Amino acid sequence: MADVTNAGVPELLQAIAPEVEKIEQIMLQDLREASAGADPLLREVLEYGLLNGGKRLRPLLVVLAARLCGFKEENDDKETLYKLAIAFEYLHCATLFHDDVIDRADMRRGKPSVNEKFGTIAAILGGDFLHSRSMFLIGSLGGREALQIFCNATNAMVDGEFLQLRNAQNYNLSEDDYLAAVKGKTALLIAATCEIGAIAAGASTAKQLALAQYGISLGTAFQIVDDLLDYMGDVAKTGKVIGNDFQEGKMTLPVILAIAEANTEDKANLLFLLENTSARRDGFPEAFEIIQRYDGFGRSRKSAESVVAKAVAGLEIFSGKTVSPILTIFKALAQYVLTREK
Repeated sequence: MADVTNAGVPELLQAIAPEVEKIEQIMLQDLREASAGADPLLREVLEYGLLNGGKRLRPLLVVLAARLCGFKEENDDKETLYKLAIAFEYLHCATLFHDDVIDRADMRRGKPSVNEKFGTIAAILGGDFLHSRSMFLIGSLGGREALQIFCNATNAMVDGEFLQLRNAQNYNLSEDDYLAAVKGKTALLIAATCEIGAIAAGASTAKQLALAQYGISLGTAFQIVDDLLDYMGDVAKTGKVIGNDFQEGKMTLPVILAIAEANTEDKANLLFLLENTSARRDGFPEAFEIIQRYDGFGRSRKSAESVVAKAVAGLEIFSGKTVSPILTIFKALAQYVLTREK
């Protein structure tokens, strides 16, 4: 893998491209083996939903974490490592299939969503298949410890969704409440990718925990940037409609921070826009202006930067010449999360 010391995003993407390509190859091969003999529609649904773009951040972190902890291809089972890695992409995509059904979303990554193209039933069943396959791969290849970590992360995702559901009409949501939901929905799964990569390499408990904390911080920053992109992103790059979170009345971090600082009038106006479906239809520009006025976007960005700094600081346990190229990639990935545009 290429050295990316002092690399920008293009150099980082070039350095990790061979790993992403390998992940794609293993995933396609495994999909075809796992769905052999199944209904042809299932394979079509799976290949469309899984091979329709995506950053592959989760499986990539499994592979990189293992290498950071001393995994060497010539001595260790490379195929097992990659199959552990793709289990996380399966679980992630299963949740996207189901989320798009719940949200009635017709687009995903700039293309028709699985449920839009194949229908609700096919989308749900495809997600169920991917969830089952992910559990099988982790359980059969990773062992009991890995399966427990994986299941705990999956349970946390469900708990995070319920927490978000409970908070849906709570327009006095605190930053702590928001972070608790993010930890469950997003961050703990990313933490599990790093921890299971460490387990695959036989790493010490201290290194497992350090990587898990990195994953939690990275996942939290990833979600905060997602919140920002929903208000400030370029639809041509994100493939998502700008202002979708606002139209759903979601209390994301920029809104929470703005409401905490707003004067009585602006707070009332912003809450009115969020609480009323009819007002939300044309209220995005006004809401954006209020959030901007109280630096909700800028302070959210600073929060993401602080979380990323924490993620990087926790990697000091891996300092050393033998791991420096991979360590540099971990640090570059953290910066990429901050600067990504989609």
